Amino acid sequence: MLLRICSAAILASFAFAGAAQAQTQLPLESVQLRTLFKMPDQREEFVRQCVPHMAGRWAHPDAVCGCLHDHAAAVVDDADLRQAVLRGISETGVPTIETDWVPRSKQSEIGPTFTKIAKPTLQCMFEPSTTTN
Repeated sequence: MLLRICSAAILASFAFAGAAQAQTQLPLESVQLRTLFKMPDQREEFVRQCVPHMAGRWAHPDAVCGCLHDHAAAVVDDADLRQAVLRGISETGVPTIETDWVPRSKQSEIGPTFTKIAKPTLQCMFEPSTTTN
């Protein structure tokens, strides 16, 4: 009988220790999972990189950068060309595409891409209140 009580006590202590350890690890694991699955907001990162180039040129550089992201770059259907446009704006403050930023097979589309983004870009810079898509 004493053996059963001691065995039960030992088993219970292992169970409680395991549960306590799991509880202390659970918040850390959930934080790690949230950090792991939290994707960086690409728009916020773009605006953060773009604003220093627009400061001094525009009264509200964050609004101009957000507009360029949401309207000018959004009209570009091809993902590679859109990334190149966003990169150009965030690095220089103006829409630009370096040929080595896009695959060789798409380099002939750089000119038409600029034609496509011209109107929304000008609207973002000079008439931000009328920019809608």
